[in-house]
Amino acid sequence: MHDYLEFEKPIREIEEKIEKLATAPAGKSQDEIRKLRIKLAQVEHTLYSKLTPWQRTQLARHPQRPSTLDYIGYLFRDFLELHGDRSFGDDRAIVGGFATYNDRSIMVIGHQKGKTLKERMQRNFGMPNPEGYRKALRLMKMAEKFGRPIVTFIDTPGAYPGIGAEERGQGEAIARSTERCLTLGVPMVAVISGEGGSGGAIAIAAANTVLMLEHAYYSVISPEGAASILYRKKEGETPRADRVREVAIALKITAQELLELRVIDAIVPEPVGGAHREAPAAIATLGAAVAAALDRLAALSPQELRAQRRQRFMAIGRVEAEAAGA
Repeated sequence: MHDYLEFEKPIREIEEKIEKLATAPAGKSQDEIRKLRIKLAQVEHTLYSKLTPWQRTQLARHPQRPSTLDYIGYLFRDFLELHGDRSFGDDRAIVGGFATYNDRSIMVIGHQKGKTLKERMQRNFGMPNPEGYRKALRLMKMAEKFGRPIVTFIDTPGAYPGIGAEERGQGEAIARSTERCLTLGVPMVAVISGEGGSGGAIAIAAANTVLMLEHAYYSVISPEGAASILYRKKEGETPRADRVREVAIALKITAQELLELRVIDAIVPEPVGGAHREAPAAIATLGAAVAAALDRLAALSPQELRAQRRQRFMAIGRVEAEAAGA
């Protein structure tokens, strides 16, 4: 059973009709089902080929979208989860540990939101505290020590902005994690699999290769947050829906826009309707992209990996300058 988003109402209506006819006696119903399936395919093609940035944001947040642990469970073997930052505690909003991928030992790290309400609360809805980023930092250091490539999965609305998190050094933890990403002497591949929210995302995404799922988003601030700053007239006021949609366009947060701006390196296609519609197929497609990225980086020396990473990030934002000089 699918959880339909508001803009998917036409699809829900057709699928409900098909489901109802499927339980009816055989006969004319089969012909009607065939016609409805043709219509469904046409509606899906029209709808999903013209998604707005805000609609893609909604898909990125879909509660049934595959999570980091889903990717780990499907793609990797012998996952050994490691806990704690060796300073304060264990943050369940970030998971990580050693795993085997295509007979290659790697370190995998990622945000984890949870599926049920109880698990989401336990994992703070995928918003890490400083100890989460310090855990990620510890695992990155361990991977480098043992010469293991690193694969990260990014799916967070952002780092947790609570008072306790700030008191324990949230900004410093994010900065140190980002710095370690940039100076690693082992290959690193980052995957923007859902929400890529601000510093909470970049802290484990400053990689040699950044892949992004077709309907994920990656931004310095959420559309709602930006709309609130730009258009809020009084404390506690929620920005109008049209303002949020407008800001989502201006932020350029989609995979297609970010590829053009060189913020990401490749877009990983999703099944029609999003990764949650056909999770095994979506995960397999991503797995092939990750394997190819790791293969390309395998021959580079530590010095070459650092240089490539630096060049990659220094190139971000040069598109307009190059166009003007052409």
